[in-house]
Amino acid sequence: MKQRVVVTGACGRIIERVMPGLAERFDLTLVDIRDTDFDGKPVPNVHKVDLLDNDRAAYRELFRGHDAVIHSGFVRSSDGGRAGTGAGSERFWNEYDNVRMAYNVMQACVEADVRRAVIVSSNHAADFYEPLIRSNDVLGVTPDMAPYSDNYYGWAKISYEALGFLFATGRQTNGVKLENLQLRIGAPRETDLDDIKPGEIWRMRRALGAYISTRDEVQLVVKSITTPDIRNEHGIPFQIFYGISANSTRFWDISNAKRVIGYEPQDDAVVVFRDQIARITAGA
Repeated sequence: MKQRVVVTGACGRIIERVMPGLAERFDLTLVDIRDTDFDGKPVPNVHKVDLLDNDRAAYRELFRGHDAVIHSGFVRSSDGGRAGTGAGSERFWNEYDNVRMAYNVMQACVEADVRRAVIVSSNHAADFYEPLIRSNDVLGVTPDMAPYSDNYYGWAKISYEALGFLFATGRQTNGVKLENLQLRIGAPRETDLDDIKPGEIWRMRRALGAYISTRDEVQLVVKSITTPDIRNEHGIPFQIFYGISANSTRFWDISNAKRVIGYEPQDDAVVVFRDQIARITAGA
């Protein structure tokens, strides 16, 4: 029998590319505030739900009877939702809503007896280190390093992770431990090198290092749901994994994902994008 999984943000781009692979493995319940994709095309079988509604009775029963939730729901800001300086206080309140939504999803899991939450976080939870890597003052980033970000988008992802750990301890939920995996997704796109100009070596290295292919992303999410034991060294069912392919140029550490859930990425961006690399390095 297939495991039953709720997917929030089911009409978003992150889930769109992995949905076919997930549907092969799981019985999915799709949840979003809309029922069309970014191109306006209908997405079948979506439950239209506002997860910012603090009255969780409005959607709690959608979670009941499921084994896990993949939380990819996201309130986009006026500047597109990417990391950066954003629009001041407007951006803060946008991301504050995303933190509220993550709380509602995790609390709904506890109230509906869902065992595990897989939360879509981002590499931007620790993006403060990237300039240090570029200057060779830091060699790479591991999930164990203190999460530092210099933008509200990254701050929100750090907040997701802190909430996830809290729920995994069970201290605020009457002893109920919500198993929690935070996936710091890298660059789940095939287009990031397209606008990099010849000679822009750092931009190329960053894009190549962050890449995650569709099949590697599906594998990461599937194993995050199906691995029976995700407890850390302290016995808390909590993990942070980087969602990165087997990229030769990566500076994000995926060793704990390999160890804990058996993640074995199949793709290397250096091979996938060899033609673009030749174009960019020709101008170096």
